[in-house]
Amino acid sequence: MRSILHSDINSCYASIELVDHPELKGRPMAVGGDVEKRHGIVLAKTIEAKRMGVETGMTLASAKALCPDIIFLPPRMDLYLDYSERAHNIYAEYTDLQEPFGIDECWLDVTDSGRLYGSGYDIAQTIRQRVKAELGITVSVGVSYNKIFAKLGSDYQKPDAVTTIYPEEIESKVWPLPVSYLLYAGRSVVKKLHSIGIHTIGNLACSDPVVLREHLGKIGEMLWGFANGCDDSPVRRHGEVPPVKSIGNSVTVSRDLMNNEDVRIVLYALSEVVAARLRKSGFLCSELEIYVKDCSFFSYTRRRMLNRPTDITSEIALQACSVFLLSYEWRRPVRSLGVRALRLSGTDVYDQLDMFSDEMMREKLRKMDRTVDNIRGRYGYYSLRRGIMYKDLMLSQTAGGLRGPKSC
Repeated sequence: MRSILHSDINSCYASIELVDHPELKGRPMAVGGDVEKRHGIVLAKTIEAKRMGVETGMTLASAKALCPDIIFLPPRMDLYLDYSERAHNIYAEYTDLQEPFGIDECWLDVTDSGRLYGSGYDIAQTIRQRVKAELGITVSVGVSYNKIFAKLGSDYQKPDAVTTIYPEEIESKVWPLPVSYLLYAGRSVVKKLHSIGIHTIGNLACSDPVVLREHLGKIGEMLWGFANGCDDSPVRRHGEVPPVKSIGNSVTVSRDLMNNEDVRIVLYALSEVVAARLRKSGFLCSELEIYVKDCSFFSYTRRRMLNRPTDITSEIALQACSVFLLSYEWRRPVRSLGVRALRLSGTDVYDQLDMFSDEMMREKLRKMDRTVDNIRGRYGYYSLRRGIMYKDLMLSQTAGGLRGPKSC
């Protein structure tokens, strides 16, 4: 039987900040964005803030309303990444099969480490004690025979705990838990499960998988398998990178966007970053997605298939603007926007020519984009700007070079 651990740094950002700011221990504190620039959600919070009702993902304004004495600290990703790397260095002494799940979580396969270091439980306790002693922060570790239950175990007791979920413990420890505790059981899925009378993981495990597939599709069958302990997915070796499936960038802007021209400036700035990342990675995209959130926090995404695979900035920007114009009704100002390139392929993939496209012009646009990339690489993002950016430099700076692209 495999021995899988899942280590989760407790309140990662907040606990690291407390190591650096010991004077804040015992006080309500949260790590979040810039209040004035409205990059404002709670990324992590202390126990004292949690007791006042502050939750991760809550806006800073909402957190302040619940807890007037709360102290906000801006995130310092370099510091958190340093601590994460130090934790991984500890893990690496017990196995090279370690798969990160975000900056603060990691699966470890210690099946072959038993002869040197003891059982999975023994290794988990050693890791917990070493992280606390050497880094000054705590971890909760789940111990099981698969990744799903190891993750569930690390969530079972917090902070600074080790929890086992072995086959004989599934019915007593796992099945009574709310179905929302199961990995990949998101809010909409849980709502559908509740609608058919499934509230606990045990209810899910004892359900008919055919009925689940009818109501939820493939994910219903997958979750039924997880509830019954069926998960043989491997833990990737440290350093293995999964294939990139999309490249995107999003931003909460410094002021509400009031009209189409405001939106166009931001979408062009976002598209520049996405297209530059496509070119740097050697990808073309065949599908585009935009993300929109209005000032009431209602959000949606819309996708469009492209006629031709592309990495050309202007083509991506024009498509993003077109999708927005067709999908958004100006009932409220816009707060956040995002652009994501999907269906990625290599630049060496055969491309069916389009008799209505000006191939010479497309090649000129490609050369211009590459030239801009080279100049910005040497002299910085703001060494060259599109004319549209000068209509509102604050908006273009918020959405453009100050925020790098994200890929997943």
